[in-house]
Amino acid sequence: MKKSITIMLLAIITFGSFGKVNAQSKAVQTIGTEPKILVVYYSWSGNTRQVAEQIQTVVGGDIVEIKALKPYPEEYKQCVEQAKEEIHANFKPEININKRILDINNYDIIFIGSPNWWSTIAPPVASFINLYDFKGKTVIPFCTHGGGQEANLFKDIEAAAFGSKIMKGLAVSDANMVKSKEAVGSWLKELKIK
Repeated sequence: MKKSITIMLLAIITFGSFGKVNAQSKAVQTIGTEPKILVVYYSWSGNTRQVAEQIQTVVGGDIVEIKALKPYPEEYKQCVEQAKEEIHANFKPEININKRILDINNYDIIFIGSPNWWSTIAPPVASFINLYDFKGKTVIPFCTHGGGQEANLFKDIEAAAFGSKIMKGLAVSDANMVKSKEAVGSWLKELKIK
């Protein structure tokens, strides 16, 4: 009887220790894992694309461009007027994105870029954010602008990407695009991402 109890106790201790070792190994693997990064953006003039590509060059990860299924007019004034109407109507246009890459569950950190249109995000970016659940994700906004800084853009991304952790954004002026690479580098260093 004593021998059976001793064998059972040894088995419990052995299997219990084995479970702990596995749990520790798993924790070490999790700590050593690099966060998966996505840089997603909409660009009308090419400025936001330039900033997005500079971010991705530094942090790595995947990069995806959001495209409106029906492109905006190429003429600036017409584009501005269309954007104004859409924003006031809270219109979210249909978008074309690379769905093969874009399973948000695969990413930990998501950079979201947009031009500042009428003090907020461009409607295609609003459409993108509306498609996904950002709970538990780290979202980092960035924008390009013609002089209005980020205005409400970062706050609007935070409100739309409900449940995410928002980090400090970057606003790059169209006039300062030649210095955008330096601005991106300093900002990412400050955020301690790469």
